[in-house]
Amino acid sequence: MRKSITPTIEGGLLVAITVIMGLVTVYVPIIGMFVEFFCAVPLAVLTARQGVGKGLSALFVTFILLSMLISPVLAIRLALSFGICGVALGWCVRKNFDAVRIFFATLVVASAAQVVSIGLLIAVMDVNLIEMQIEMVRESFDESFKMYEEMGVDPARIAEAQTQVEPALQVLVFLMPTLIMLTALVNAVAVYLTAQWIFPKLQMKIPKLPPFSEWKLPVLFFYTAIIGGLGLYWGFTRGWTEIYEISLNLLIISAIIGLIQGLALLSFLFDRYNVSKLMRRILYVILILNMFLIQLVAITGLLDMLFDYRKKFFERRE
Repeated sequence: MRKSITPTIEGGLLVAITVIMGLVTVYVPIIGMFVEFFCAVPLAVLTARQGVGKGLSALFVTFILLSMLISPVLAIRLALSFGICGVALGWCVRKNFDAVRIFFATLVVASAAQVVSIGLLIAVMDVNLIEMQIEMVRESFDESFKMYEEMGVDPARIAEAQTQVEPALQVLVFLMPTLIMLTALVNAVAVYLTAQWIFPKLQMKIPKLPPFSEWKLPVLFFYTAIIGGLGLYWGFTRGWTEIYEISLNLLIISAIIGLIQGLALLSFLFDRYNVSKLMRRILYVILILNMFLIQLVAITGLLDMLFDYRKKFFERRE
């Protein structure tokens, strides 16, 4: 007679799988980069089946084990980057949320986790990830300049390029909130897509997002883009550094959202006019390689939030 696995044994197995994945992420090059995206799935499965309390308990046990086996810094990064997102996604699935609410909740949790992770590393372990990343970029530039110098590149050109590095790094510091948001977005997308792939294999249901061509994002981002642009002008012309920094992040985040909306509109047009998959790929490659086209699609996406071109020009004709 076949015995079913008890909840305790299931929880232990899923914690063990998460720990093994964490070790692979740290110690196995290249493969670990891909395995990291799956670290949230066992915790998401456990939470969906047994509840958020068991999920959080498993996350705590996983953090303790990874802290002993690798290091607390890496354990915090894995636990907050993917672990807590898995618990959030599993809770949403257990509550029968629709796909949009699941993804949005996971994104909010991922964003908060990034902020908490950076704050903990700065406050508790005196590790400033922002300064570390900036210093790594600076060292990378220095190594590149040395290589160019050894290759016989004109020293005047190297010196000119070096003078442009620090202002660029300063802009990178300003854009840290945007980079944190993008990191959270990547984490949320990775957690959702991996869960959407694994859940059906375990006879578990997870809602699917609407087709990309049907995505319509809130018109709020059109107005935040306008506010960001005006704030950027005022901050630059009047020397208001704080206003400039906030407005720069607001404008870029709004532009990224506008780009997503613009690509959704483009996908709708491709479907509408039966553009072949090969031609779509060619057009996407051309788009990616042309900054002007990217900006045009982003602006079109922001305007689409306000005017809804799909409804205005296509649904009326039908």
